[in-house]
Amino acid sequence: MSTQVHFGPTRSRESRFQLPKWDDSNPLKSIHITIGTQKLFTGMLKEDALSVDQRLYFSMCMDDLESKGVTFHQLKVTTDDLEKLINDYDLVIDCIGKSGPLFPFPLEKELSPFDLPQRKCFVGYFFGIKPNDPLGVNVTVLPEIGEMFEIPAITEQGPVTILFIMAVPNKDLDMFKGVKDSIEFTEQMKQSVQTFFPDIHTRMDIEKFALTDQNAFLQVAIKPEIRIPYITYNKKIVVGCGDSVFLNDPITGQGSNLSSYCAEKLYETLIDFKHDKWDESLGETYWNRTKTYVKEVTEWTNAMTQPLPEHVVQLLLSGVASQEQADSIAEWFAEPRTAHEAFFQKTSI
Repeated sequence: MSTQVHFGPTRSRESRFQLPKWDDSNPLKSIHITIGTQKLFTGMLKEDALSVDQRLYFSMCMDDLESKGVTFHQLKVTTDDLEKLINDYDLVIDCIGKSGPLFPFPLEKELSPFDLPQRKCFVGYFFGIKPNDPLGVNVTVLPEIGEMFEIPAITEQGPVTILFIMAVPNKDLDMFKGVKDSIEFTEQMKQSVQTFFPDIHTRMDIEKFALTDQNAFLQVAIKPEIRIPYITYNKKIVVGCGDSVFLNDPITGQGSNLSSYCAEKLYETLIDFKHDKWDESLGETYWNRTKTYVKEVTEWTNAMTQPLPEHVVQLLLSGVASQEQADSIAEWFAEPRTAHEAFFQKTSI
């Protein structure tokens, strides 16, 4: 249960490692930016992006890997299993996800400033919404109360729309308290769109508006935490990857993209150490290769959960009159280093 947009750099890595191909006849080409009810601009991405329901994505990737000789053991792993895992394998990689980690990776306090979740997340995959034009991610910011991300996605049922509300806790957009099942969730999402997101509401077919399946919704609150992604456990190195160790707020859409980046760096580190002992020096090398990018993504993401700095507001407003600037802002999501520069060095891109 997730949202995801694989931007250009992630899709290039997927090609590098020959992951299964997807029908990309309708790729995501743009980022639409709205503040309140005022549409500001549509920025065009340099490279096409794509969103595939991870239930479909992972199952097809697993089938592909099995055809190439990889063995999967599908079972629930708990802390009671750690000793056996350590004893049975040369290397354990903890990529449990947002519910992890299983291993006690130390917290990177400098990059983990929050004691509580900054948003409540309400996500559903829906039929019955006419896609925006040009096709892309629609970002609506409602100052002080939250955001909506509208994402065209590929699922088993074909093209659908992800609606992803990120509500500041206990503010007006935090409307899903007490919602327990798919019927209640659909009705509440319909009401929220009608009340707060008029552009989406005008493209909604009320008769056809429905979840793609009864499990196609999620309610979660994530406390962002960054951990140092390696540890020695029973004299063996264990490394972490993805949300297990690099858990950011989803407001910038970087979860799958940061995980992809770090997985590639982990692969390259393992190859470099193929003739050496896999020990703490491997973990240090992996962390050194990833920490700058993790820091930039995390600091930008954390800043996005707070009121936007005035110079960033001015950058957004300048995208109204300049398509070049609008395109540069869209590229923040594909190349988050440019977003970090814009937020923290107070320079235009």
